[in-house]
Amino acid sequence: MSPVLFRSAGPADAGSVADLHADSWRRHYRGAYADAFLDGDIAVERTAVWESRLATPTGTATVLAECDGRLVGFVHVMLDHDPEWGSLVDNLHVRHDQHRLGIGTDLLTRAAAAVTEQAATNAMYLWVLEQNTSAQHFYRTAGGTAVGKAPVPPPSGDPSRLTGNPHCLRIVWPDTSTWGAIAD
Repeated sequence: MSPVLFRSAGPADAGSVADLHADSWRRHYRGAYADAFLDGDIAVERTAVWESRLATPTGTATVLAECDGRLVGFVHVMLDHDPEWGSLVDNLHVRHDQHRLGIGTDLLTRAAAAVTEQAATNAMYLWVLEQNTSAQHFYRTAGGTAVGKAPVPPPSGDPSRLTGNPHCLRIVWPDTSTWGAIAD
C-alpha cells in the first residue's frame, strides 16, 4: 500500500466525502437509523450537506486521508462549537477496508491539532452511537472519556429517519494540546 496523504478538503471534494459518509452510515448506523433512509439514496442527501459545508468552511476544519488517489477517510471539526465542551468532531469516517491501519488515529490527531491551532479552547468532543461499541473502544483508546448520554438527533432533522429512540454518548478530550506534534 502506498503512503496515506493528508490534506484539507475543498468544495470539489464534496461528492467523494458524501459517498464515504453514506457508505459508513449504511454499515454502522443500521438499527439507529431507519432502513428506508439508509437503503435510499442518502448519497444525494449527504452530497447536499457536504457541498454546503465545504463551500463555506468558516469555523471548521475538514481533513482528508487519501491513498493511491482515492479517499480512504476524513474528519470534520466544528471549532468552538460548544462553550463547555469545545470543538465538535462532527464526523470521522474511514473506509471499511482501511480500518485498523492507523488512518482513524491519524485523522483524530489532525483534528486535535486543528483545535489546538485554531480554536479558542483546547477542548474537543464528539458523539458516538451507543450501539457502536467498536468506535467507543477506538475513542477510549485514543484517550477520550465518556461523560454523557443523549438521544440521537435525526439526520437533517427528520425523525422518520430514526429507528426507535437511539442514544449516543459524548466522548471528550479536555486538552488537545497534550497530543504532541504531528509528523508529516
